[in-house]
Amino acid sequence: MIERYFMKRKLLYVLLSALLLSVGWYGGGGFTLLVALLPLLEISREYGPSARDWWRMAGWAALAFVLWNAATIWWVWIATPIGPIVATAFSTFWNLVAFMLFHYVSKRAHKAVAYTLLVASWILTEYCYISAEVLSFPWLTMGNGFSGDVWAVQWYEFTGNLGGTLWVLISNIAIFEAWHCRSRWSVVRATAVVLLPIVVSLAMYWSYEPSEKRIKVSVMQPNVDCYEEKFSDNMAWQMQNIEDLFSSVPRDSRVVVLPETALPERLNDDKPLQSMNIMTLQEKLDEHCSDAMVVTGASTIKLYPKGVAPSETARRGDGYYYDFYNSAVAVNGDGESNLHHKMRLVIGVEAMPFTKFLNNFVDLGGITGQLGRNDKATVFEKGGVKFGPAICYEGIYGDCFARFAREGADAMLVMSNDGWWGNTPGHRRLFDFCRLRAIETRRAIARSANTGVSGFITPRGDITSRLDWEQRGVLTEDIEVRDDKTMYVLYGDWLGRLSGLLTLLTLLYYVAYRVRRRNHLVD
Repeated sequence: MIERYFMKRKLLYVLLSALLLSVGWYGGGGFTLLVALLPLLEISREYGPSARDWWRMAGWAALAFVLWNAATIWWVWIATPIGPIVATAFSTFWNLVAFMLFHYVSKRAHKAVAYTLLVASWILTEYCYISAEVLSFPWLTMGNGFSGDVWAVQWYEFTGNLGGTLWVLISNIAIFEAWHCRSRWSVVRATAVVLLPIVVSLAMYWSYEPSEKRIKVSVMQPNVDCYEEKFSDNMAWQMQNIEDLFSSVPRDSRVVVLPETALPERLNDDKPLQSMNIMTLQEKLDEHCSDAMVVTGASTIKLYPKGVAPSETARRGDGYYYDFYNSAVAVNGDGESNLHHKMRLVIGVEAMPFTKFLNNFVDLGGITGQLGRNDKATVFEKGGVKFGPAICYEGIYGDCFARFAREGADAMLVMSNDGWWGNTPGHRRLFDFCRLRAIETRRAIARSANTGVSGFITPRGDITSRLDWEQRGVLTEDIEVRDDKTMYVLYGDWLGRLSGLLTLLTLLYYVAYRVRRRNHLVD
């Protein structure tokens, strides 16, 4: 009877933890994250050091993390049923590595060592998940939970969103200790840990000085159903839809942004500006806003003639190889570059994991879903202003935006096709994550979605205008142009690399501590 009572209580703790972890991904604010791990810490406190208790703790923790994933990324199922299953498996694995390391050490060493390991290893596992070339879907990095609370995380320009993870972990630990110690100092310490970052952020938020340099940008939202219309045979209608929207673009706009894969025609990757669709856009530019640059998403194909070595992702044709790319194309730009290939591909839909390894055993050419990619951030230029053309999924990755800024981007353009996920939290959070990217790089963002959320975000992370789900139209604004580089742009995810070193040092300290204790050299 007593054992059943404790089981029910632990189950309630797990459900509470999953609920508190999930709130920020539904637009309810990320502040519940600051206490979301308390129920799991309480369960860990009640278990002993035995192997049996370790496995019990692992089961409860795994259940909490699986429920967190299920509650927040279920919408991926609409586009690819295997997607949320694989993402949940890998996300839960990384979370378990960090939490169970903490649990194990907390039973065998001073709690300061265990807490240090929890913080360092959790940030390290998030960094590994972010940095991985394959099987990377860092939707649930803790720092992303504050995408609706940009006023509270202005210091992301120094730390990136891993700084938000650091805040969450330290807050949970401080509040947990304050709850159990009930001393005045522990309460003061927990209060300071929670409030000090907010106070610093508010000071940065209100003291922010906008750039006086501006450029007029228009974004289109064509609102084409990606299941019924986007990839059907109605190419003429899709182009007419875009042409009609040009009538709402002001004549003095300098940049016009279209969504990801906006053009129904696949372009020649070597000569992207020589297609019929591009010529149509050029005609519309000449007619409505001749001084403007159009940046559009497009599918491109690169051919490798006989005798030319193909890439690792190339598909095999009849006597030749070829690559498909998810690309951004600049029409009527001033710079030398007019083509950018998407750097971060969606696993399973755009990329096949472990391509290099599998190619040693079987020719993967022709596998559906494998797109080509590169690591170069290409910038487009118009009127002396450089733009970073990020494509959809790249909005999750802070370092993608930082790479554009390092290459000289003064503002960011984002092209997306959010219709794959229906009217779910998916497209809303993807837009909100761009607010964090704006703070990290201090770059204004103009976002064009096929449908979902199109709009403008200031370098402070504020939304100035937007078009929501199934709205069709054009938005135009004068956006800020900035060329200063934040600490995050200069050094990237330095906090993740530092956490790797701290994790190693903490583990070495723990091993040395256990050896000394076994030899009765310490108490």
